[in-house]
Amino acid sequence: MAAGPAGSDVPAVREPAGPDPAVELRRLIEVIAQLRQHCPWMAELTHESLVQYLIEESYELVEAIETGSRDEIRGELGDILLQVVLHARLAQETGAFDIADVAQALTAKMIRRSPHVFDPNGSLLDGFPTGPGNSAGPDYSAGPDNSAGPGDLAEIEATWRSVKNVERALAGAGSVFHGIPAALPALALAQKSLDRALPTTAALPGPEPLHGGPESAPPQSEEELGELLFAVVRTAHSNGWDAERALRTAVRRFQNGADSENETPAAK
Repeated sequence: MAAGPAGSDVPAVREPAGPDPAVELRRLIEVIAQLRQHCPWMAELTHESLVQYLIEESYELVEAIETGSRDEIRGELGDILLQVVLHARLAQETGAFDIADVAQALTAKMIRRSPHVFDPNGSLLDGFPTGPGNSAGPDYSAGPDNSAGPGDLAEIEATWRSVKNVERALAGAGSVFHGIPAALPALALAQKSLDRALPTTAALPGPEPLHGGPESAPPQSEEELGELLFAVVRTAHSNGWDAERALRTAVRRFQNGADSENETPAAK
């Protein structure tokens, strides 16, 4: 049983006595490569044809997390992993990148965005326990400066946002909303847009007051919020309106307004 971080409420991690992860992942990669070579159905797959399965499997994982058992979560995680390995294999066949490149880029990003845990070279900061799996890897310090020490949750989140903003700037993104998929379901699109804008927009108007008397007071829980949202959808349905489209349009107006407020005088 590995101990959790000192002073942390995170439970200790139970080291499983089962199969070796590296061995099993390597075998999975080999199996997918062989299927691509010898299975006619697998050989026909493309990035584009896999999209529908990725979306379906993602929703199935969400359902398993919210209502399922550990075995169901494990199975759905495997289906998501299959999508990752398949997409990486397709890219490898064209010489674009492979699964190792995917893992390396992800590791670098997590280290870069977590200066409260890692040194720029990937080693744990002084004071954290070391052990198997905690050895330093390649130097991932290239990119945005990530020198910072441990802090509270608000500081950690602020640092994460700051590093992401630098990454977006280096990528030439002019909008704080860059990278948010426009095809997200409208509610997710709205929440993600607010999450991006709140730290950077100087003044956001408060929510519109709810109409209908005291019974329409703001919700005090997620359950009440769900009932309110469902009531809004019922109103849209009874009027022949498209609730998803209406909210997407409102979010687009919000994004455009927030981007305008955040433009520098030179950019206007």
